[in-house]
Amino acid sequence: MELSYLPSSPLQISVATPSYKLSHLQIKVPTKPICKSSDLAVPRGSLILPSISLHSFSGRSNSKPVSTGHYRHNIIRACTQVGASGPEPIINKFSDFRDACWRFLRPHTIRGTALGSFALVSRALIENTHLIRWSLVLKALSGLFALICGNGYIVGINQIYDIGIDKVNKPYLPIAAGDLSVRSAWLLVVFFAVAGLSIVGWNFGPFITSLYSLGLFLGTIYSVPPLRMKRFPVAAFLIIATVRGFLLNFGVYYATRAALGLAFQWSSPVVFITTFVTVFALVIAITKDLPDVEGDRKFQISTLATKLGVRNIAYLGSGLLLLNYIAAVLAAIYMPQAFRRSIMIPVHSVLALSLIYQTRLLEQANYTKEAISGFYRFIWNLFYAEYILFPFI
Repeated sequence: MELSYLPSSPLQISVATPSYKLSHLQIKVPTKPICKSSDLAVPRGSLILPSISLHSFSGRSNSKPVSTGHYRHNIIRACTQVGASGPEPIINKFSDFRDACWRFLRPHTIRGTALGSFALVSRALIENTHLIRWSLVLKALSGLFALICGNGYIVGINQIYDIGIDKVNKPYLPIAAGDLSVRSAWLLVVFFAVAGLSIVGWNFGPFITSLYSLGLFLGTIYSVPPLRMKRFPVAAFLIIATVRGFLLNFGVYYATRAALGLAFQWSSPVVFITTFVTVFALVIAITKDLPDVEGDRKFQISTLATKLGVRNIAYLGSGLLLLNYIAAVLAAIYMPQAFRRSIMIPVHSVLALSLIYQTRLLEQANYTKEAISGFYRFIWNLFYAEYILFPFI
């Protein structure tokens, strides 16, 4: 029987124990404690054996003598591990809080917001290169920070009112996991709302401020009782599509042209990306409920996924995206003066084929929770890809 040294629970055998004849083991028992930790209780006269092979209880043993060096190495390792279990340093607490705040912001939504802002600003600048000046950089960064604050407010208020559901559907989120208190979450969302509105009001004028306020309002009624519009599938889809699709793209493009001193004017590429992303946001709104079916049913949240089933919603979302990609290819074919065919047609064709392949993989996986989560992440990756592509079309 092999008894091995366990770091979390050291094996202790008294030298005076008559049941084991350990006199042949050439170990010098220390007369002073090796480490001074209250968590490592090593009484005088006790022996910690890193590894002992006892082949029988007859007093006969073939185990080799344990070297003093090996013994000392394991004692040092034990002391190090025990010392690490002491009071948590402040820097570790700060690191944990920072990590919880980052997860509270839902990083995948932050990436979508940042990429969308960058793509629309880039397009406005590409169309008006003669008006580019370095003084616009600070204004652009402040606008991006305001958008991230708005995003943080909307996803944060949703987590505050969905704690019970998230403990079933998304136990890794910071409030549901107990890594962030509700009080801290409220402080964060209030900060996001105040900071975002202040930045926009100070830098971008009343019209953009009203659009920004509309986005915050829609995000609030989506999650907060008594309206809590997320209970109604159609209303929930329209809110998400409006905020992430129309308001973000139109607002950023409008604000950029205003910063350049230009009146607002639609261009074919901007009309395309606004329409494309609004439909895409609708697909995200539909498919986001796929991984949450279990919790939604438990808390009687009515979604298309709970009503129609996971398979049907997955096919519905994929079908809408395929129509989006077909429309993009047709736009390039019939409007060559507005789009670069060499980019629009092959890239959107490849993205459409990859979507078909992922939908097929989901079917083959029999719609397990892991496969559904992977499919939903893939939808977001397609969303990012469209914004990365947009400045070049």
